[in-house]
Amino acid sequence: MPRIKPDDGGTITFFLALGAGRQLCRLATTFRTQRQAFSYLQKYRTEFERIARARLASGELEDGVVVLSML
Repeated sequence: MPRIKPDDGGTITFFLALGAGRQLCRLATTFRTQRQAFSYLQKYRTEFERIARARLASGELEDGVVVLSML
């Protein structure tokens, strides 16, 4: 997860590394600040990467983006 970009509210957009490629992922949270959402993403990073890879493999994309929500 090399690059992370904050979006509105508690939504974080990040890139999942896939060898030489990257897949855009978006995590929607109920947190009010970017700092809280980012901290949550970092805490559960491994689990979110696993879920994102599984969704990508099964073709669960919305407009080319893997959409994730809180655990």
